[in-house]
Amino acid sequence: MNDLQGLGSVTSNIVSWSPKRHNMRKRNSLRKRKEAPGPAVKPLVFRVDESTPTVVQSVLLERGWDKFDRQRQGVEDWNLYWRTSPFQMADHVNLKPWQRLNHHPGTTTLTRKDCLAKHLANMRKLYGKTLYQFTPLTFIMPDDYTKFVHKYFKEKRHLGTKPSYWICKPAELSRGRGIIIFSDIQDLVFNGTHVVQKYICNPLLVGRYKCDLRIYVCVTGFRPLTIYMYREGLVRFATEKFDLGNLQDCYSHLTNSSINKSGASYWKTKDVVGQGCKWTLSRFFSYLRKWDVDDLLLRQKINHMVILTVLAGAPSVPIAYNCFELFGFDILIDENLKPWLLEVNYSPALTVDCSIDVSVKRSLVHDIIELICLNGLRREERKGTRASLVRSRMPYARSNQRKHHTAPGPLSCVSVIQFTNRMCTKNNPAIQRAIDIRPKPTRTSQMREMMNRREGAKSNSRPRAQHMPHKVLSPYTPLTQSQFCKMKGTLGVFPEPNGHAGNFDLIFPFNEATFGASRNGLNVRRIIQELQKLMNKQLSSDKS
Repeated sequence: MNDLQGLGSVTSNIVSWSPKRHNMRKRNSLRKRKEAPGPAVKPLVFRVDESTPTVVQSVLLERGWDKFDRQRQGVEDWNLYWRTSPFQMADHVNLKPWQRLNHHPGTTTLTRKDCLAKHLANMRKLYGKTLYQFTPLTFIMPDDYTKFVHKYFKEKRHLGTKPSYWICKPAELSRGRGIIIFSDIQDLVFNGTHVVQKYICNPLLVGRYKCDLRIYVCVTGFRPLTIYMYREGLVRFATEKFDLGNLQDCYSHLTNSSINKSGASYWKTKDVVGQGCKWTLSRFFSYLRKWDVDDLLLRQKINHMVILTVLAGAPSVPIAYNCFELFGFDILIDENLKPWLLEVNYSPALTVDCSIDVSVKRSLVHDIIELICLNGLRREERKGTRASLVRSRMPYARSNQRKHHTAPGPLSCVSVIQFTNRMCTKNNPAIQRAIDIRPKPTRTSQMREMMNRREGAKSNSRPRAQHMPHKVLSPYTPLTQSQFCKMKGTLGVFPEPNGHAGNFDLIFPFNEATFGASRNGLNVRRIIQELQKLMNKQLSSDKS
């Protein structure tokens, strides 16, 4: 009887089981696992002040970032601090590996008009006038007043009755403030430091209107020197037709948007230009192509100009990490299609005044966020803030003697990832399998993962020394790159020259030699030699 009961129990169990019911139970079990509460994913946090452009805040919020709030977050719980004014050196020294600042210390050597003029003059002495002939003849007042007077009257004698045109700019001001254009030296009036330059009186005109180009350049590090140029940009027009007979008409000679948007002709439909005073850079190059202008050659010339300009100031920039710098290069094209550097702007304006601004500047900020999330942190950043303080005060000459500057810097970008994937997977099946099955993370998700690891480390570990978070964090480095960097002899690998992030193109370093020459210090002479080779190669290919 007991055997029969046992048999009945087994039979009932067999009857009660079915594939359909089993699959249903399996699905319910999986659903419960998925719905199980896990650790909350914290958004990235940005910090601002009253000077932070509105478009920057808008884009970051759009990307899912949180705005820093002292009431809700700890003093170190932020990832990006973006503001218009420069930071104190103490801000750089106390940075944590998960934080970024939008300014690099010492970059005013490139953006102050008098400092830039001095650096470029020094480069002309060292490497020849031919290479650095993209800036107008410049004098710094009041120091060079005697030299200017001598040059002015010498040119007057040479020209006879023809006028000589000059422009005077305050060294520290922007947005066209305090600029005067003159032909008679008696009209030259200045108070404080100014630069006087030969006025380019044969600009390329579009519908008889003068224009210049605003080129956006992002330097993500000065050792190794890493320069990205934005493909899109702004073309800014004067709102009155160019007229050398009226040098006092700022709407005819100055292209600053802050000036021209208040002009009487701003909203008028102007010949070729149309309404307003701005085009996109892509529209401008499209316009040039209609006149059979080689826009690619013009872009190459601008690339070389940018590299040579940054090289002029880079040796005087102190070492600092976890920061980047966005520059606005103002470039004028003359009627012979030669680009001239007018100035380099610190914190180029990100105000949005028209639809052109919206399309260019919002995309620019999006791509900057992609770029800084893309760039890996250096090994030195994990060694504590005290060592960073020492290095930030060392000049390049002394820092070259240190042996710990061996890891690649901000060159750890998408081009490096592509390069390492191709190189290391040839002989490593394990890495290939990891690449094949690994989901492709977004830059933002990588940063969020880093912050969540930090939060987990805070809650799960005992109190330790202050430098321990540097070991816990895994900064924005994809799996394949981190594995590749463990392999012997890969720290000096140079990325492909077509590396880019969004609309940013890597223009320096452009080969393995220039990467090596800027990695431990800055061998400017070697870089100049490589750049001359590149320029000669491009020139010969254009002629053929």
